[in-house]
Amino acid sequence: MSRSDNIRAAKQKIAENRATAIRIYERHTAEISALFPEFKRIDDQLAQTGLKIMAAALASPSDEAERNIEAVHAEYDALADRKRQILTDNGYPADYCDIKYFCPKCSDTGYVDIRICECLKKELVLASLEASGLYSLVETQSFQTFSLDYYEKDDKINMKRNAVRLWEFANNFVPGKSESFLFIGATGLGKTHLSSAVARVIIEKGAYVVYESSISMIADYEAKRFGGSSYNNEWDDNVDRYTECDLLIIDDLGCEVVNNFTLSCLYNIINSRIIMHKSTIINTNLSDKELRSRYTDRIFSRILGEFTTLHFRGHDIREQKLIKK
Repeated sequence: MSRSDNIRAAKQKIAENRATAIRIYERHTAEISALFPEFKRIDDQLAQTGLKIMAAALASPSDEAERNIEAVHAEYDALADRKRQILTDNGYPADYCDIKYFCPKCSDTGYVDIRICECLKKELVLASLEASGLYSLVETQSFQTFSLDYYEKDDKINMKRNAVRLWEFANNFVPGKSESFLFIGATGLGKTHLSSAVARVIIEKGAYVVYESSISMIADYEAKRFGGSSYNNEWDDNVDRYTECDLLIIDDLGCEVVNNFTLSCLYNIINSRIIMHKSTIINTNLSDKELRSRYTDRIFSRILGEFTTLHFRGHDIREQKLIKK
């Protein structure tokens, strides 16, 4: 999904909330109106309030108009009180026929005056997380849940340094002006955890993040290149997001099949993002030497020259957790 898709998804969710609130209000109002004719008559009278205020405002002189408007407001308050009394006298909550928006601040519009409401911001974060591929990861993998207890001595010092560096990177992230990282280390040493933590912070700042394994990323390019009759414009969105996003996180580089097409895709992605000054994080279980031999100097030199390398050392955390169980 593109950034515009994320915005549409978030706004659609807010619109659905508003439609749901109105549906419940209409159902409750219809129910009570059918049971109590007086309630229906009062509701019809209240519906005329806007016209009454307009007519009162047109009165002359101005002091008479003001008195007329006050009288309309007083009548409205009395009728509204009577509606609530009908409800409570018959065992219903006083607000049974009020519209109960999911977000009272913006009445489920997504905006307070011209400012984006917190509810829309939250939906934008959730939509971005889902689109980025991180939705299930960030529930448990954050800077707050990252523990140094599984590292010892020099490894612990190194990982603390990595975590602090990445926390500062995430909190000070500026699209187009922040650095890129290469995470090198064996499996189970926290590369995915800290990648997820970084992504969550940056998404909450409003940036566009894509998190994908190298295998899935290459598969998208293969689908576009070799899809034949099954190709459609959706694949344009799938591959465009890898160069358009503010932060791209490529997980498990080295697990994909390497051939000329794969190497061309990786080089184009990495080189395009470097040219556009866009941040990238690459996670790999391969060593520096293995990276050089697998991806040739053409790709490796671009990464080595433009990325900050962070080494992840220690003993597999997953294994340690299993042993403790």
